[in-house]
Amino acid sequence: MIQMKEFTFQYDTGKKPALKNIDLEIHDGDFVGIIGNSGAGKSTLTYAINGIVPHYYPGDFYGSVLVDGMDTVDTAPEQLAVKVGSVFQDVDAQMVATYVEDELLFGMENFGVPKDEIEARLTEALQKTGIPDLRFREIDSLSGGQKQKVAVAAIIALRPDIIVLDEPTGELDPESSDQIFQMLKFLNETYGTTIIVVEQKVGLLCGYAKRLVLLEQGEIILEGPVREVLKNADRMEEIGIHVPRVVSLYKELVQRDLFRGEAPIGLEEAETMVREVLS
Repeated sequence: MIQMKEFTFQYDTGKKPALKNIDLEIHDGDFVGIIGNSGAGKSTLTYAINGIVPHYYPGDFYGSVLVDGMDTVDTAPEQLAVKVGSVFQDVDAQMVATYVEDELLFGMENFGVPKDEIEARLTEALQKTGIPDLRFREIDSLSGGQKQKVAVAAIIALRPDIIVLDEPTGELDPESSDQIFQMLKFLNETYGTTIIVVEQKVGLLCGYAKRLVLLEQGEIILEGPVREVLKNADRMEEIGIHVPRVVSLYKELVQRDLFRGEAPIGLEEAETMVREVLS
């Protein structure tokens, strides 16, 4: 479990807190989406979970952040990395090897994955991210989107209890983006991996996440099951969050008294809603 209690953090270089009075619990096996505008504190929230804050980005730290009972202030990031796998926005800074295969092997060898499991995990990770053909490629020859998939594959090969991803689909096309989320769903449902994703593609995120956390100016303003948060679509749009199109359609149908059910999540539920209206 991840527990944040009255957590506030201000970078040494900041003029105001990046996060303020955060109270948040993320349970084992959860799938949480973090959304908000630029500067809302989304990345800082992930840095607090994997220990980058305050160990690599110093500042004023108040309250507490516990990961599986470990206080992130007192626990070295290297120790937290055994529990928390992270995929950052800047994938180039995350790469340590020259070739794709070596990038995945580096993590598994350093974290003590049994030798008889390495090949199976490497193959599965490459297949789940749709890049088995890149196994022997030089990383410098890859596109930004391909590097992003390699970074994700390297983390999932480790099978950490928690995976934190900061905009993992930023450079990916819709098909590849969905592929990444399908893979995260597989890990969540098969291994019980806790997934925490910062994502701008809210419609895509809502199709997979169980809960949403909406940040504005460093504070949590909405948090809960996806469907409950989406009931506040007007509030989300006020602060510039693009709600899924199916929710916008739902709002229009409700306003015209054509539909009285719950807001749909994903295309299948939207199709059911439209069929009900047309009938």
